[in-house]
Amino acid sequence: MHIPSKYLKYIKISGVVVAVLIVIAFVAGLIAYSKREAILETLVQKAKGKAKRDYGLNLAIVNPHFEGLSTIAFSDVSIVPENRDSLLQMSDLHIKVKLLPLLLGDIKLSGLKVKSGKVQLTKRDSIRNYDFLFKKKNDDNANVSSKPNYAQLANKLLNQLLYKIPDDMDLRNFEFLIVRDDSRMKFYVTSAVIDDGDLRSSILINNKESVWHIDGTVEPSDNKLDFKLYAEGKKVELPLIEQKLGLKLNFDTVYTQLKNTKKSGDEFHIYGSWGIKNLLINHPKIAANDIVVPYGSIDADLLIGENYIAVDSSSVIHLRDIEARPYIKYTVSPTKTYELKLRTEEMEAQHVFDSFPIGLFESLEGMKVAGKLQYSLDFFLDAAQPDSVRFSSTLQPQGFRILKWGKINLQKINSPFIYTPYEYGKPMRDIKIGPENPDYTPIDQIAPELRNAVLTAEDPSFFSHRGFVEKSIRRSIATNFKEKAFKRGGSTISMQLVKNVFLNRQKTLARKVEEILIVWLIENNRISDKRRMFEVYLNLIEWGRNVYGIGEASRYYFDKSPSNLNLGESIFLANIIPRPKKSLYYFQPDGSLRTSLRGYFKLIGNLMAARGYVARDTNAYGFYSVRLKESLRQQIAPADSVVVDSLFEADEEDTDLFLKNIFGGKKPDTIHVDQVSKLKVIQEDTTLSRAEKRRLKREQRKKEREQRRNDD
Repeated sequence: MHIPSKYLKYIKISGVVVAVLIVIAFVAGLIAYSKREAILETLVQKAKGKAKRDYGLNLAIVNPHFEGLSTIAFSDVSIVPENRDSLLQMSDLHIKVKLLPLLLGDIKLSGLKVKSGKVQLTKRDSIRNYDFLFKKKNDDNANVSSKPNYAQLANKLLNQLLYKIPDDMDLRNFEFLIVRDDSRMKFYVTSAVIDDGDLRSSILINNKESVWHIDGTVEPSDNKLDFKLYAEGKKVELPLIEQKLGLKLNFDTVYTQLKNTKKSGDEFHIYGSWGIKNLLINHPKIAANDIVVPYGSIDADLLIGENYIAVDSSSVIHLRDIEARPYIKYTVSPTKTYELKLRTEEMEAQHVFDSFPIGLFESLEGMKVAGKLQYSLDFFLDAAQPDSVRFSSTLQPQGFRILKWGKINLQKINSPFIYTPYEYGKPMRDIKIGPENPDYTPIDQIAPELRNAVLTAEDPSFFSHRGFVEKSIRRSIATNFKEKAFKRGGSTISMQLVKNVFLNRQKTLARKVEEILIVWLIENNRISDKRRMFEVYLNLIEWGRNVYGIGEASRYYFDKSPSNLNLGESIFLANIIPRPKKSLYYFQPDGSLRTSLRGYFKLIGNLMAARGYVARDTNAYGFYSVRLKESLRQQIAPADSVVVDSLFEADEEDTDLFLKNIFGGKKPDTIHVDQVSKLKVIQEDTTLSRAEKRRLKREQRKKEREQRRNDD
């Protein structure tokens, strides 16, 4: 092939330039090589100065020198924070770096060898020897107004992490000590070796209390990691977590696999999987007993964009025989948004029940079912518009039926049974729910005013919903998000009934989820009809101190049978359901109601009138007709007496930090009249004076506070 002479000229010139550059680089390399010890000493001094100046660290490096072309050796290295305990000590340290990345400005380890070393993290009271890690670095050139690009940041951090994993490693006699006040945990690495990508290690925990191993393969150059952590002959235990949070946590094996990373446009993808075997969890706020997950894992595609972090819907969660596809996205700007979707394909219903973690739902253990189930969840919340929150949760049955009950027969609600109420974990007394109890009142013998007042205040759509009211749940989510606490509940009468009849009174997360499942089973399988459920509910809920059921309540307060209750008495009884122990607080010594409750009567009465339950009334819907029976009035002290305050004592509150850190507070079980509807009725009610409207608003705020104290 003939090449034109003008192109040959350019090629010759290019060749000369490249040759000159190679010669210059070679000469520079020779000069640098001859001066490398001096250069190393200069770099060490700069590192010491920077550590002292920027972080308050005393860095000592003994005998730094080169071994061969790319290996740097140190006899001893130590780091001691100013006026703190020693942080790090290492002896006979050899570091080998890759030359090509070094020429491009990156430090990538190809080898690491440590004869012995120690890292000690200490915290005594508020003094920590690792505070420098949280110190903000001053950068005069930084643009404080610029926003971080999470995709670029994640890409950089992960690459930096992978670059620091050597291709070959020989770590011996390395101690890692965590000291927190009077507790300590010691990890002693007898050996940790990476040889041709194979990782093997042996770690003694607390002086041979147990032996851990981290084994697998590491290929940092290919962005691949695959290793597992397990203990020799026993479980991996984390006592520091138990000491700090009261959370017992252990497992047989945990698996981590980084399959690949990819930068695609403005997105950074991390492909990996994480799994755990025989995970045990125990905390009094999660469940009353140990919860065991035999196996769980996730194959995840993590997406990190400029302003968001997400788990893509191509990811799969595995929980024994259950597979679910999640989509999780947290967006930072222009406003914070939270999005969660979860979907399963049709699954064998028995596989679903068999896959529940052991100990999580005790009442359902051993249940046999047939048919199929499919679940979907859709949640979206914009922090700038919380009232527009989107929430939908559906468990769709296909030919589902119950073949055998678990530990509890859910049909017991249809026949007479014994109900035992508990207070603070102690049984009060056995109550017969059925005709054998003279106070038991069939629903047809309960005054319609009482039934309608309770429905209006507690669960207006009880007879039409299937156990849950998504509209109310959405409003609860919005309210709780805006208040940054659980101020509004989303429970229905069905949920309150299940809680009382079938479950223990321990306030745990597992019990709440179990409550939801049992409600779904009862409502969607027609185990009991609504009238029966409402009848049982009215006959067993608490209406005062050691007062249970509407029969006892109507006799206790008014010396009447439930069929003879008038409208005012009915609204009063509906009002005290969330706070039954405070019921006498609302009465004056002469047996009449305190005037502060009149606005509530008008509110509930107007809502009942709007639904056609009662006629419109400008006289507070029976407020002035309510009179406490004579024998109870002696318990009501004058308004200025301190005895009154004792009637209004707060329920005992659990201040446990673990769930508060996770969930932000307590969530009441009772759903009351929608707050938006209440405000609308108050504003539009022409029968209320301005003073009454103000009192009513104060009363509503007080009720919300009382709801939060209500023992669920």
